[in-house]
Amino acid sequence: MRYSPFGRTGLFVSELCFGSMTFGGKSGIWEKIGRTPQQDADRLVGVALDAGINFFDTADVYAEGESERILGQALGARRKDIVLASKVRLRTGPGPNDVGLSRAHIMASIDGTLRRLGTDWLDLYQIHGYDALTPLDETLRALDDLVRAGRVRNVGCSNLAAWHIAKANALAAAHGWSRFESLQAYYSIAGRDLERELAPVLADQQMGLMVWSPLAGGFLSGKYSREQDGPAGSRRTTFDFPPIHRERAFDCIDAMRTIGTAHGVSVARVALAWLLAQKHVTTIIIGARNEEQLCDNVDATTLTLTVDDLATLERVSALPNEYPGWMIARQTVGREPAPR
Repeated sequence: MRYSPFGRTGLFVSELCFGSMTFGGKSGIWEKIGRTPQQDADRLVGVALDAGINFFDTADVYAEGESERILGQALGARRKDIVLASKVRLRTGPGPNDVGLSRAHIMASIDGTLRRLGTDWLDLYQIHGYDALTPLDETLRALDDLVRAGRVRNVGCSNLAAWHIAKANALAAAHGWSRFESLQAYYSIAGRDLERELAPVLADQQMGLMVWSPLAGGFLSGKYSREQDGPAGSRRTTFDFPPIHRERAFDCIDAMRTIGTAHGVSVARVALAWLLAQKHVTTIIIGARNEEQLCDNVDATTLTLTVDDLATLERVSALPNEYPGWMIARQTVGREPAPR
């Protein structure tokens, strides 16, 4: 397991991050995503720690808070040895203020999150998305107060547009508040949209990137093909998310199956290895339902794709040109810095 600097925080995090979204789901959407009980979670967390994973991610909304409780209990005394992250933004109750990024909701949510996780602090507290009804300065000031109080050590964001990040960090700099040190975003070989605007702003702002759904909701697990649209009971059959361009995704799967056969590994392992080869990726969030899946995902860290492998995958997964990207690329010709 390799460890990378996490943005500008000074922390080093494992190249794989264990996500607990599959823990504890009992009804609705969370049951479809995963129903891992405490006993199984204890074992999976132990396997992850033994593999060298030191980064764990959850959210207050996962399984209506049950995910945080199960993860906290599974970590126990080992919590001090890991980097722990959670999120706030989505609805956690029936009231009109039980959602969003107001000071009121943030302060109420951190209380519940810390209690369920059984810890006094979070290493990373992330907003789970954009809230159009709450000004960014209101949200950032509340998050900064949590940092100053020692309840949160760093703040991050998830599912934001590039302009949201640039505006937020400019506000933070102007007021001396804690800024966003990381972005948690969807990224996979079947969904490379992040490369258009988000990857450049992350590089500019020296932020870490946490990738969620690296297997595109299981579509890149190797269980899907043009001939067979997934096994019965798979997540995609009941919860078709995140959206993908299926033909391009099938082209990727075909290429990864060939590459996987050459290396003697699964399609899923190739998909994860491709992500680990992307320079803007800090860590990949993996969420396994069983030990076999987890071990296969962990083994992706030992797979090194060849130059030819990467060129093949680049060709089949490339995004179509869009404006202003193609114009920027055209006008950059001859203006690149000379190699050292």
